[in-house]
Amino acid sequence: MKIRLALGLSAALLLAGIANAQQASQDQPSGDLVPPTSASDFTAGQLDAVIAGSWRSATNKARDTYRHPKATLQFFGLQPDQTVIEITPGAGWYSEILAPLLRDNGHYIAAVADNNAEAKQDTSALHAKFAADPTEYGKASIATFNPQTPVLGPAGSADMVLTFRNVHNWAMAGTAQAMFKAFYAVLKPGGVLGVTDHRAPLGASLESVKSSGYVPTDYVIKLATEAGFKLDGQSEVNANPKDTKDYPKGVWTLPPTLTLGDQDRAKYLAIGESDRMTLRFVKPAATKASPGAPSSTATH
Repeated sequence: MKIRLALGLSAALLLAGIANAQQASQDQPSGDLVPPTSASDFTAGQLDAVIAGSWRSATNKARDTYRHPKATLQFFGLQPDQTVIEITPGAGWYSEILAPLLRDNGHYIAAVADNNAEAKQDTSALHAKFAADPTEYGKASIATFNPQTPVLGPAGSADMVLTFRNVHNWAMAGTAQAMFKAFYAVLKPGGVLGVTDHRAPLGASLESVKSSGYVPTDYVIKLATEAGFKLDGQSEVNANPKDTKDYPKGVWTLPPTLTLGDQDRAKYLAIGESDRMTLRFVKPAATKASPGAPSSTATH
């Protein structure tokens, strides 16, 4: 069940939502694309307690103001008993939240690429993180995949796949289509794909922005729908209207990377992290054939 935009939303957020909805494919649902009313069984207190957890570094906590983990996970509809795969978690910023949340009744899996030295470093860092605090990380596990031919687990084994700021990398590498097909394969019917990424200006083509680290919202929606997903919601929780998206070193000009170093550092710190799309997709549930209908696998 969807809820309509509250009348109290600011005009700026309302206009931003309308503008971003215009990027969606024509075969997507119209109307307000917002999270379900009771999206998660996690209480606000449970989420707050994990986000404030002592195992999280001060550096990571400082980024909460830009990444809005509580509202983002509520929007995606995270449930305590789910099997959740996070794709390419890097050093584990979201792992520090997701794994403890799913520790008792669910299962957190970090899926890491196996194709380069950086990915191997990430895998080692995650193993060390999980081993250092088994009380919080419980049965969290790590799986590796080949980005050219990704397999993320047994077909239909996951309730949710989450990816944070990775689609732009796959777009540059030419592996995005394969990745979205792998998401679809590993999810159960009715499973959720949650995506956030650096949002390109409205109307920009992929080729015009690809090297900047930003990606068009309609490109991400096209990847997902071509893989078989249905768009189920869009949120402005990770929007940043200060982000002008026209920097000399692309999105990496902004924090946390700050590629230009001390050059205009105060300016970029004042902007903050990038403007981001936040999209929720669903793998359609399997439909039962009506009585007497021919089997779709029958030969003729």
